[in-house]
Amino acid sequence: MILLKVFLVFLRVGLFAIGGAYSFLPLLEKEVVQNRQWLSKSEFLEVTGMAEVFPGAISVKFATYTGYKVAGVSGAIVANIANLLPPVFFMMVASLAYSRYKDIPSIRAAFEMVQYAVFTMILAAAIRLVDTSHFLQLKYLSVIAVSFVLFTLTKVHPALIIIGAALYGGLIK
Repeated sequence: MILLKVFLVFLRVGLFAIGGAYSFLPLLEKEVVQNRQWLSKSEFLEVTGMAEVFPGAISVKFATYTGYKVAGVSGAIVANIANLLPPVFFMMVASLAYSRYKDIPSIRAAFEMVQYAVFTMILAAAIRLVDTSHFLQLKYLSVIAVSFVLFTLTKVHPALIIIGAALYGGLIK
């Protein structure tokens, strides 16, 4: 029964995680923290940070971690299969449709609006993932500012920015 629950949760996440990378985090948090209590809020945040360090899709890392925690190796496998089914199916269908209809103005406009909706969800998820009372403390502001500048204005790899922030946090704590 637990494998079915894991499958359905990650199928839903895979089905509604439109926009990539971080757009699915609010949905995932609602499912695994609020609805199922498979992860605590602090554990969810820790896994989010951990997922940044390792290569690969963040949804796969969350499916692996949560599935394994809830139901062992079989849970990790089931969570990943469920998580990957919707995007694989939709990308196959979308690839065919997009190649045929990409020049229609309403199709282009629809994809453009989705980008702005996803941007907003990523921003909201980012704000929800941190303790906003820390924003006014110099050590957090410095990490935010330096990370933003490095990410937007340089070619420093994001993993190096994250590792640098972790090292800085470890040194000043």
